[in-house]
Amino acid sequence: MLELLQSLIQQAGQGAVVQNPEVPNEHNEGVMGEIMQGLMGGLSNQANSQGGLGSLIGLLGGRAGNAGSLISNPIVGGIAQSVIGNLMGKFGLSNSTASDVVGNMLPSVLGDLINKTNDPNDNSIDIGGLMGSITGGKTSGIDFENILSQGTAALSDGKLDMSDLMNLASNALGGQKQSSDGLGSLLGGLFGGK
Repeated sequence: MLELLQSLIQQAGQGAVVQNPEVPNEHNEGVMGEIMQGLMGGLSNQANSQGGLGSLIGLLGGRAGNAGSLISNPIVGGIAQSVIGNLMGKFGLSNSTASDVVGNMLPSVLGDLINKTNDPNDNSIDIGGLMGSITGGKTSGIDFENILSQGTAALSDGKLDMSDLMNLASNALGGQKQSSDGLGSLLGGLFGGK
């Protein structure tokens, strides 16, 4: 997954960074690396925040709009602000230049990543692999494809909460009632518990 993300950043960075006279050539690789680090860190922080997993599933499941509108998504906007500050502090870029670089690259990279993740004909990455990379493997064993296919109702209120997860798990198990301990252990592993 990291190789794919690096490739997408390199592609988007050609125009936004390498061919940008406002970004000194000696900082090209560092700027693109900072965007990758900021993107992965921001997505990971979102996954580990209270209620953040549902929002992240909505974003990565393609329910956040097209690439042009991604920058207005609160998750993406937060990542963008953090990366802009880091580019200004680490590389001495002006606010305007850092904002332009991030505003051009972040929606492009995320849009391409979301499209690849949701394209059934593209085997380079899937939502389960992406979530596993973002969460450091905490979500292994969770069928995100199933959640997304059933999750329209669960995500309709803009959040994925415990009752949504219980309903999705029940549906995935054929409507059978499961003991709270078994389901609790599964969900506890996801949210850092057991």
